[in-house]
Amino acid sequence: MQATDAQDLVAANEQVLAGIYAAVLPSVVHIQVGQGQGSGFVWDEEGHIVTNNHVVEGASTVTVIFADGDRATGRVLGVDPESDLAVVEVEPPAGGLKPVSLGDSDALAVGQLAVALGNPFGLDNTMTAGILSALGRTINSGTSSFSIPRVIQTDAPINPGNSGGPLVDREGRVIG
Repeated sequence: MQATDAQDLVAANEQVLAGIYAAVLPSVVHIQVGQGQGSGFVWDEEGHIVTNNHVVEGASTVTVIFADGDRATGRVLGVDPESDLAVVEVEPPAGGLKPVSLGDSDALAVGQLAVALGNPFGLDNTMTAGILSALGRTINSGTSSFSIPRVIQTDAPINPGNSGGPLVDREGRVIG
């Protein structure tokens, strides 16, 4: 491969990643709970936000900060500690909400691009990328005999505060 071909490949990859960031970021939220924080994503236009249970555990209300800086008080609508999922509901802001697009996790293959968006370490609007390292993993819940099946493993760096944020494919569709 010639240097020009490699540079073109890198430039194309950067364009894909920048496009994913621009498309998905308006759907990613920062969630603050007391002294803790995490991430989440807009599920629908009615104000439902998906996050991890451990992000909102023990809270009935949270602060939701959108990518544009707007804030809303969210009500924890439901939690599932066994699968570590939670739903928060907010009153949609005047400008509306931009829900995520959903991908097909059944069509994934090891080696595909995986992009994680969130708010690690309290820093807003970050993105990391890697590949799908393995599919179909099972994780024990740690709190009961229940286990989480069909887990997607990625090598995209995930740091404290990324929890609850979306993992997306090269089209910017949520896969995990």
